[in-house]
Amino acid sequence: MPSVDHSSTKRLDLYLISEADLPYEHDLLRYPHTLAPWMRYIEHKSESPIHEQVFVYERACRDLGRSYKVWKLYLDLRVKHLDAINPAKYEDEFVKVNECFERALMMLSKMPRLWIDYLQFLMKQCRVTETRRAFDRALRALPLSQHERIWPLYLNFAKSVKGSTAVCVYKRYLQYKPQDIEDYIDLLTSLDFHAEAAQQYIELLNAPKFVSKNGKSQFQIWTELTDLLVHYARDIRDYLKQHPATHPNSFDTEKIIRSGIDKFSDQRGKLWVNLAMYKIAIGDFEGARDAFEEGVTTVMTVRDFTLIFDSYAEFEESVISSLMGDAEKREGEMDDEKDAELDIRMMRFEHLMDRRPFLLNDVLLRQNPNNVVEWEKRVGLWGNNAEQVVKTYTDAIATINPKKAAVGHLYKLWTNFAKFYEGAGDLRQARVIFERGAKVPFKSANELADLYIEWAEMELRSENFDRAVDIMAKATSGPQRSNVDFFNEDLTPQQRLHKSMKLWSFYVDLVESVGTLEQTRKIYDRIFELKIATPLTIVNYANLLEENKFFEESFKVYERGVELFSYPVAFELWNLYLTKAMHRKLNIERLRDLFEQALEKCPPEFAKPLYLLYGELEETRGLARNAMQVYDRATTAVSDKDRANMYRFFIKKTADTYGIPATRTIYERALESLPDGDCRELCIDFAEMEQKLGEIDRARGIWVHGSQFADPRIHPRYWDKWHEFEVLNGSEETFKEMLRIKRAVQAQYSTDVNFIAAETAAKTKAPEKVPQTEKTAVITEQPPVPSDIIPGAENEQNDILAGGYGDGEIALDMDY
Repeated sequence: MPSVDHSSTKRLDLYLISEADLPYEHDLLRYPHTLAPWMRYIEHKSESPIHEQVFVYERACRDLGRSYKVWKLYLDLRVKHLDAINPAKYEDEFVKVNECFERALMMLSKMPRLWIDYLQFLMKQCRVTETRRAFDRALRALPLSQHERIWPLYLNFAKSVKGSTAVCVYKRYLQYKPQDIEDYIDLLTSLDFHAEAAQQYIELLNAPKFVSKNGKSQFQIWTELTDLLVHYARDIRDYLKQHPATHPNSFDTEKIIRSGIDKFSDQRGKLWVNLAMYKIAIGDFEGARDAFEEGVTTVMTVRDFTLIFDSYAEFEESVISSLMGDAEKREGEMDDEKDAELDIRMMRFEHLMDRRPFLLNDVLLRQNPNNVVEWEKRVGLWGNNAEQVVKTYTDAIATINPKKAAVGHLYKLWTNFAKFYEGAGDLRQARVIFERGAKVPFKSANELADLYIEWAEMELRSENFDRAVDIMAKATSGPQRSNVDFFNEDLTPQQRLHKSMKLWSFYVDLVESVGTLEQTRKIYDRIFELKIATPLTIVNYANLLEENKFFEESFKVYERGVELFSYPVAFELWNLYLTKAMHRKLNIERLRDLFEQALEKCPPEFAKPLYLLYGELEETRGLARNAMQVYDRATTAVSDKDRANMYRFFIKKTADTYGIPATRTIYERALESLPDGDCRELCIDFAEMEQKLGEIDRARGIWVHGSQFADPRIHPRYWDKWHEFEVLNGSEETFKEMLRIKRAVQAQYSTDVNFIAAETAAKTKAPEKVPQTEKTAVITEQPPVPSDIIPGAENEQNDILAGGYGDGEIALDMDY
């Protein structure tokens, strides 16, 4: 390529200046230090050969040495000219351009664009030292505000160069922008400067105000540090040994990881594994086992334990596999030391796997030392090892805080401990345990009650009946008049125990089984004095007296019970009491008084059975008139859902006693008081009754009255029944009247929003089958006939057809 020799430009003046250039040369002679003529001259020579353009640019730069525009155009020209040139092959040409940049920067050292162009140009060449020095000169020459334009190039150059140069460059860059230290750590890691990277991580963690530009948490940074220390443990250790002066503040890897274990409690499992892996990496296998052991015996969560234990087991398996591989390589050669070591490793591994349930149980107990369930599981893990079982029970009792034993029941721990000695035949020691347990301030009084019950059952199993009774007597002992509230948590369980109904129930059952009747009655009476009797207690006491022929005493017990309890509990007691009293055939007046007492405060929903029982009494032992009065009272005293059935029952009894005609007044009262749905069904029964008595007109009036409660689309049964009635007993006029009423009722319900909703719900159900008789035909619903039809024979037929007969067929079999 053509070369330009700047030293010989004067000799080439005549050669490089053509006739076309003369006007521009004359302008330059007149205005040599003015930019405009030079720019016109440069533009004129833009299509000329490179050496002619260089000739003009060199002269312009000499006369306008501080013109940024001229220098910029000139340097861009020279750089562009070398774009496709190999810098190694044409090194001299690149050197010449470098000299041009140097001359420009001597005059324009504060221009960052020229520095950037120069640095980019140098980076294309294989001049590492010269490029680095140029970057340094640029940073020194430019003000601090312009450094942000230089550093990206400098960092790219450092990454491409690598080695110690890159590290030195990044160290200088961190003085300018310390928040980019994470990039520096990434560079160190990529260049295998692991010790330096670890040192930088430590400095980050020791800086409390550091905020990661990548959004990393302190734990993420700590994790990266530990991973680095573990994966490159040998490299870091060897580097620190070879360069002790490079890192005067050397660090202890184990100490670092342990500090993370203390700091990040939710990640202890991973950090313990990292510590063990570090020990393995540096060849300290025994130290790794110690780390694993310490980890599995100190972690607080099952997740951490599982992570450490699995890694521990995998480590032991790898060691055993390595030893077995060595044994196979020996090919039958005897090596007692290696074989012994392999046997030891196998035994150690088996022991580790056997310990897993105990280690896991330890973790759960460290989480919650008051977990009764886990203590019981630990006892079960020891199996038949009596010494360890006793030690576990003792440790559990000493460790558990009774008020904090929320998981499981503490009394079961004491009970099982006593049963252990019972199974061994040592009843004396079992009683000692129960006595100690009875003094424990349990979380609830029920647990203490259960403990006493278990104690008494143990004595029963040993056939020590008197001792069992004494234990329960001791448990239930209390002041003669006690105002203690059993549910008052401010009092100890021992102070509230005598109010435990569970304890008294067991006590009374025990005495009833092994004691006398008088002893049992005293206990029942004591329960009543303490006001803790339950309905079951009352029933059991009454049944006990009844079985022993103390009938009046049993009735008194029921009376005490109904005084203690209100409805609905009192209903069950009254029901039993009245039934037994009727069975005993007490005086009729006394029974009436009892029924009146029972019904005095009885809610409507419980009144029906009592009224029926009362009526039965009057029917069997009293007067029929009194029974009817009772049933009459019941129709107004029972609840709404029972009232319709009560009326039907009253009607049936009245018909049986006084005859069917006497039921009319009851039907009329029922229709006035019952809701629409019940009135509809009752009207059917009422009309059929009148029909049986031959009162056709009265029956028809009832059908008309009940029609207002029956929508034809929802309740077709009512209209089918009426239809049958008219077919059997009516005339053409009455039949037409029924159809007219039917249309009117349907029209009325069609305008009622509530009935429209009911109709929609009814359509989702299966349609009812229309009943047919020998004298009826299938009726097909037709649209209502307009009210303006003129009366007449023809219109009468149309009216009938509109009422529901298909194909114009009249299903009437009668004479008109």
